[in-house]
Amino acid sequence: MERLIAIIGPTAVGKTKVSIDLARRLETQIISGDSMLVYRGLDIGTAKPDLAERRGIIHHLIDILEPDADFSVVDFQAYASRLVSSVNCQGKIPILAGGTGLYVKALLEGYRFNPVTGDSEIRKRLTALAELHGKVFLHSMLIAVSPDIAAQLHPNDLRRVIRALEVHHLSGETISRSKAPPAALVYDTLVLGLTTEREKLYQRINQRVDAMIASGLVDEVARLLSAGVPADAQSMQGIGYKEIAAVLRGETDLPTGVDRIKQATRNFAKRQLTWFRKMPYIEWIDTDAFASDDEMLAYIYSKVAGKFNLE
Repeated sequence: MERLIAIIGPTAVGKTKVSIDLARRLETQIISGDSMLVYRGLDIGTAKPDLAERRGIIHHLIDILEPDADFSVVDFQAYASRLVSSVNCQGKIPILAGGTGLYVKALLEGYRFNPVTGDSEIRKRLTALAELHGKVFLHSMLIAVSPDIAAQLHPNDLRRVIRALEVHHLSGETISRSKAPPAALVYDTLVLGLTTEREKLYQRINQRVDAMIASGLVDEVARLLSAGVPADAQSMQGIGYKEIAAVLRGETDLPTGVDRIKQATRNFAKRQLTWFRKMPYIEWIDTDAFASDDEMLAYIYSKVAGKFNLE
């Protein structure tokens, strides 16, 4: 079996730094498992590591698409599986770093997706329902038929909610149904989940959002919209982007928009943790249990060395 290390956990817990530190120690490469880092130009709001932060480590699946493109879990699985094979062929153990639970689970468990074509009439009816009753109403329909997928999608992510419902109506199955046994990993994998005390995580989220605003998130969103990226593009539905777009349209003021980003991010972290609890193979690491980052890295490396018989 091909080898793989996965570093996962809720947003703002510190996955990026740990992944880079471990990659340097192992002299390996990182595969991003974040659904938003694929887009060029979406840097601040996605907390995308810049070249200085990457410290020479090769990062895959970052900046591979224009911001008006669509990207799905099916696309991610196809890209990532090829990369896992490629890095293994180089004699290295790739590190999957990311917090998009469905993406990670689909890759690790080898989901087989339903080859269902689209139906424009179903999409039109679902869109009309959303316009009449609101996005939350449509999201509640998805919860009723596919709670696992609904847990990964924000009600405002209307395009993906409609697609999931469309697939369900056409095939009678959820968009992510797998023919493999539940939790049967297709790689020789060590899955490490980073965690921290809930209030501390929320504090880090709030501080990160404030830092994003100070770093120019408003200008970044304005630049994307001015460049012609549609406000309803998949990329612009990401947390931070849709709220700032509303500010720029004059629908709310900046302080309110910032508060909404913080709340949405905290809610996203809750959904991530709910999703990860369904992955029994995760070995959780409490980041608060270590006196320093170096001590935590040494512990993580010991787990990796023990798993893969490294020196």
